Amino acid sequence: MKFLAFAIFSCSDCKTFYFAGQETSNTLLVWTVFLLAVHTDWQEEARKEILQLFGKQNPNPDGISKLKIMSMILDESLRLYPPAVAIPRSTGREVRLGKLIVLANGDLLVSVLALHHDPQFWGPDVHLFKPERFSRGVAKATISNVGAFVPFGLGPRTCVGLNFAITEAKIALSMILQCYSFTLSLAYIHSPYQNITLRPQHGLQVLLQPL
Repeated sequence: MKFLAFAIFSCSDCKTFYFAGQETSNTLLVWTVFLLAVHTDWQEEARKEILQLFGKQNPNPDGISKLKIMSMILDESLRLYPPAVAIPRSTGREVRLGKLIVLANGDLLVSVLALHHDPQFWGPDVHLFKPERFSRGVAKATISNVGAFVPFGLGPRTCVGLNFAITEAKIALSMILQCYSFTLSLAYIHSPYQNITLRPQHGLQVLLQPL
């Protein structure tokens, strides 16, 4: 009986990891490609870094850990277009948040979008794509609170797939940028919408140019 219960839970966990990992990683890649298609200067900077580290060879673990510009771009993409727009939480006991008292056994919904677009934490240019915000790392990217950047959650409940998702995105983007330059198609209509994750409602259309 214990083995059966373990097998059921293991299958459920595998399904969760597969779905959550695939959906969020795909969304991260789509929005990052969109941003690089618009901001071709950053696309070129990322490509220079990739070619310097890998040339035309496949990305390797040592080089992936050195992709500083790529890391900045991905973090800014996650800030502007977080795959999960909100984080659900439950309160096991009564807690005080500033002047607010949250009762025990309550349900909370933390808006990731609101945190990531709050000028109080990010400054008046909060809606602009500026990867240089993260040039000194995530901890120093905000004005006053590292907790304002939570694309994968925060603390002991941080998403277990964080490192896997970022590594996967770096590999995919590196291989794309090694082979193609791209710009945004005139057919693209900018309309982000939430359907489990935040995605382009009408898809993403880009024009690829082989290098």
